[in-house]
Amino acid sequence: MSKRDAIFPANRHALYEAHGYSAAVRTGDLLFVSGQVDSREDGSPEPEFRKQVELAFRNLEAVLVAAGAGFDDIIDVTTFHTDPENQFEAIMEVKTGIFPKAPYPTWTAVGVNWLAGFDFEIKVIARLPG
Repeated sequence: MSKRDAIFPANRHALYEAHGYSAAVRTGDLLFVSGQVDSREDGSPEPEFRKQVELAFRNLEAVLVAAGAGFDDIIDVTTFHTDPENQFEAIMEVKTGIFPKAPYPTWTAVGVNWLAGFDFEIKVIARLPG
């Protein structure tokens, strides 16, 4: 059985400890990242939707960096949206800045009715470099 190593971004370990899960788990050369939302340092959500998406991607990047990876290492993306029809344009604008050219990661978008006070969440699987 592969060893499972928990990964936590700097300055956010208490958030995960309080809720009883890891920001990411590394097993072999794969990194499974828990859903990242637009939580600010104090845990509160960003009110403006496009900024929510940007902050969720920044929070995701912090987890990837803590594991020695980056956006180019992502192979699979799942996003969750509370109002996909009205949010899609803003999400695509941010996504295009993060993944500007092919080959793109796989992507599954899911509409949901609740995200604990947030409107956007992203989780990924990445292959670690080296």
